Amino acid sequence: MGNTKQNLILDLTYQFALDIIKYVAKLEEGRKYEVARQVLRSGTSIGANAREAQSAESKKDFIHKFKIAHKEVLETEYWLMLCRDSEGYPEPLGLLEQLKTIDNIIGKIIVSTQKINNS
Repeated sequence: MGNTKQNLILDLTYQFALDIIKYVAKLEEGRKYEVARQVLRSGTSIGANAREAQSAESKKDFIHKFKIAHKEVLETEYWLMLCRDSEGYPEPLGLLEQLKTIDNIIGKIIVSTQKINNS
């Protein structure tokens, strides 16, 4: 872990995962265990896939890892919207906005890498 070079998507997804863990704790306090498990799994998987992409074996593999991260964004968004719109669930304050920023960056990474790969 000697690499101190900053990587925006890794930093954002790591912070998002930490925020998801805090939110899941609130869900569990309210005994919303099944939804909590889903939110935790998909919300932390985004950063795990972005991090895994950093040691991809090829550009194709790199793009594939980020496409998986994008799918996890969509799943996390679904669960957070359900929480937001369901009675008796804590409000996912700021998480949907963070997710939108992360997804925009992931989209740009995929598109720019595909352009480089096709050049």
